Amino acid sequence: MKKLFLIICCTSALFSCRKLDQPNTREFTEEAYWRDEQDALDALASCYENMSNDFYYFGNEALSDNAYVAGTGFSGVSLVAGGSYDPANQRVSSEWSYRYGAIRKCHIVLENIDKVPVINETLKRRIIAEARFIRAYSYFELTDWFGDVPFFTTLISVDESRSIARTAQSSVLDFILDELSDIRSDLPVNTQYAEKDRGRITRGAAIALSAKVRLKKGEWGEVKKECELLVNSTENGTYGLLGNYANLFTVANEFNNEVILDLQYGGGRTFGTQRSFLPQTVALLRSTLVPTQDLVDDYIMMNGKAIRESGSGYNENDPYVNRDPRFRATILHHGSTITDFEGQVQTILTQPGSVPSTNSVDDQGASPTGYYFRKHYDPTTPNYNSGLNLPMIRYAEVLLMYAEAMTELNEMNADIWNKTIRALRIRAGFTDAGATVFPTATQPQMRAIVRRERRSELAFESVRAFDIRRWKISDEVMNRPVRGIKVSSGAFNKDPDGYIIVESRRFEDPKHYLWPVPTFERDQNKNLGQNPDWQ
Repeated sequence: MKKLFLIICCTSALFSCRKLDQPNTREFTEEAYWRDEQDALDALASCYENMSNDFYYFGNEALSDNAYVAGTGFSGVSLVAGGSYDPANQRVSSEWSYRYGAIRKCHIVLENIDKVPVINETLKRRIIAEARFIRAYSYFELTDWFGDVPFFTTLISVDESRSIARTAQSSVLDFILDELSDIRSDLPVNTQYAEKDRGRITRGAAIALSAKVRLKKGEWGEVKKECELLVNSTENGTYGLLGNYANLFTVANEFNNEVILDLQYGGGRTFGTQRSFLPQTVALLRSTLVPTQDLVDDYIMMNGKAIRESGSGYNENDPYVNRDPRFRATILHHGSTITDFEGQVQTILTQPGSVPSTNSVDDQGASPTGYYFRKHYDPTTPNYNSGLNLPMIRYAEVLLMYAEAMTELNEMNADIWNKTIRALRIRAGFTDAGATVFPTATQPQMRAIVRRERRSELAFESVRAFDIRRWKISDEVMNRPVRGIKVSSGAFNKDPDGYIIVESRRFEDPKHYLWPVPTFERDQNKNLGQNPDWQ
């Protein structure tokens, strides 16, 4: 769908252009705008533009125990992650306004498409379904962060926006599920779209998002049913696992049948965020968004055992040997190699005292944890601006949701294991039976296995913050210090085992499980109220 985003480049705010070389001249809300099918498609493109962005996609990782942002980047996510924020925080405020901006764009499409005098009825129904999906997704994001939120399904006036109260989270989630069910018949499956429309919302995306909403609600039987619509049938789309995990995150393999929903780039829409998570010798910029030692520690050994488990073979003095292959595909560590934008192979040295020292933890511009992200690195583009699509829901996540639901229902068995966890591990490169054969495990043990698998498979894909909050473990994992590599020299703050302590975090239960209603919004609307323990 690169052509769609050639149009999007012309549709910032609420403006569009009929041809790519013409200036913006009309707003979507003007009566004269809705002349033909292309006008409707252009207006819909603006909705897609507001569905998400790379800033949230990457920055959200630092709202979890997977990553850390040095300084105030990504709208102050470190303040949120550290528990030192208030309702005026920029990240909190921007989430609210961004999502309601998307909802408004969707309402403009939904309320004006009937003005188009001649439009193919099948296309019209599809456009409406796509707009309803994006609206549902936006409401889901709002309820996930804020709980109860203002809810409306038509365009509202400024005066109405200043008096509307919040609707219960449960009611909004019920609406989302109804929408995602209702629009399915009007959405094509992934194999029915023409090449120019690749990347548009599909029936499979509606099913997968519905499963994710039910995952949030803990409706395990319904999660099972939704996932089986994609796992056990091709009626709703043809999906599978790409053969090589690392290749998933490359321009060359975009639009593969593992991707169910992604954030579209290219065709003039690019992002330079990768410069923040790469070594500064590669990106020529300070490294600010970096992995944590806690994430590194959760990657299992090739024999399927956790690193602290008896018989794992883990060696703390040689910690990166015989680890889950997805670790190397996701993270750069001391001794990793990477090909830079000039085509030169660099060896990344992060231990203090390394020569050269540019990427070591004792350099002020380097990663303070001693790790960097490799996943999503796109060396194919000049000036560091990438057109790489970013996966929002993959078939792998459907398999993981299925495995989680079957575990919580206490119905996990060898057949389900082989379809889900084993399939993911075989694709990743595991060969040891200890990692691939269905284990004898209690339900709590299987739960730990599935959750760890989800973390390893989906690391740096904007999922972890969602998971730790729905599992209600944020008050555990986000009250730990951000740790970096183990060092034996240098003036670092370290834990008793010698691992760098980068920052202490604080998470209050129940307060921090919901973000506060932003100060600006409450100043405009006295009926919004506030979430528990916030002022």
